[in-house]
This record gives sequence, C-alpha cells and structure tokens, in this order.
Amino acid sequence: MVRRRKWWTPGRSYEEGLKTMSRSQLLKIVVSRIVLVILMFMLFFFLPAGTWDYWQAWAYMGLLLTPMFFALAYFLKKDPELLERRMRMREQRSEQRRLIKFSSFFFVLAYILPGFDRRFGWSDMAPGVVIVADICIVLGYFIVFRVMQINSFASRVIEIASEQKVIDTDLYAIVRHPMYVGAILLYCASPLALGSYWAAIPGLVIIPVLVARIMDEEKVLEKELPGYLEYKQKTKYRLLPGIW
Repeated sequence: MVRRRKWWTPGRSYEEGLKTMSRSQLLKIVVSRIVLVILMFMLFFFLPAGTWDYWQAWAYMGLLLTPMFFALAYFLKKDPELLERRMRMREQRSEQRRLIKFSSFFFVLAYILPGFDRRFGWSDMAPGVVIVADICIVLGYFIVFRVMQINSFASRVIEIASEQKVIDTDLYAIVRHPMYVGAILLYCASPLALGSYWAAIPGLVIIPVLVARIMDEEKVLEKELPGYLEYKQKTKYRLLPGIW
C-alpha cells in the first residue's frame, strides 16, 4: 500500500507544503481562511459596536463574502494553481515585511473604528454615502477578480515563477499594477461602507503603503522577469493613467 505524502509535515515549511497539496487539501485551507475572515469581521465590527443592529457591517460582509465563494468555485475548477499562490503569506523580501508590519496597525484601526463610531455616533453619514462606497467595493472586487482571471501568477507575495511571463493585455494594457487599483478601491471605500468618516483616515494609509510596495516590486520585476523593461515602455503608468 502506497501512503500519500502529507502536504505539510514538521520538516517542511508551510510555504513548501502549499505547493504540493491536492485540490481537496487546497479547498480545506481556503475554506479555513474564509471562516477565519468571517470570525475576524464579527470581532472587529460587532464587538466595538456593542450591538448586532449594524446594517452597514452586515451589508459589507455580504458584499465581500458572497462573491468570494463564487470566485473560490471558479478558480478551484479553472486555476487551482492561482489559489495555491494566493494562500502564500510569507514575504521573502525584508522591505516588504517591514511595510506589512508598519501598515498592519492602520489596517486593523480602519476596521475597528467603525464599530466604535456606530456605538458612539461620531459620524452622521447618509445611507447614500454608504451605498456609493459599496459600489466602489464591488468595482474593486471585479478588478481584482479580472486580474486573477488574466494573470495566473498574481500571487499575494512578491515572487517570480520560472514559467512566468509578462501580461500586457486587458487591464495590464492600461496600468502595470491593476490588482493594486482594485485593492485601493476596496480598502479606501471600506470605512465609508461601514458608516465611518473617521475610519477613512487610517484607511487612506493603504495608498502610500502600496506605492512603496510597487516601487520595491518593480525592482524585482525589472531584474528577474524577462520582458518587463519593454513592458514598462509600452504601459507607462503604474496605477493612474496620465498621473503615475
């Protein structure tokens, strides 16, 4: 009887194990991450609010989690390798680890403040503002989903695979980092979608953090990804056409 090798053992790193897991094992990891996100949202939103009567938080969770399940089913069938790459969390570059460490405080603050805002009534936000923010979140989600459709190497960490190639069509023909465009829409709109003007202040920190990440990432891409220098000449802007 042949015994299958486990996807992770104490002698192997977690990142190495991710590369060898089966589809069912990958599904378990992804679902466990989603459950963790749900629990984190419940803790961040409703505990500070002190109530379950927080419609902005319920709408926000529905907007994020509903398409997440459809995306999971889609990529599990069409591109499980991309899901495996998206599960990797450990950045190899010290510059990126410092950025993540710096931004984590502001990230958590942007998600916790809205609950306190709901409890103490700091922001008098019209429902229309929340709805517009929700629309921005849907748009950001669509951009991220589309990027993952056209670029199977859209990893969560900065790395260059041996078979990776430059993508210069679709959204990549407009800006060089469309994934980050979607991320900015998602994160910057989230505090407003949760009904808080005050939380938008730490939420905006995502912009300089992603700018710094892009600058460091492009150093890697220029050195290690064949054709990237030529692509930079063709698609001149990183995030905003005509600006940067």
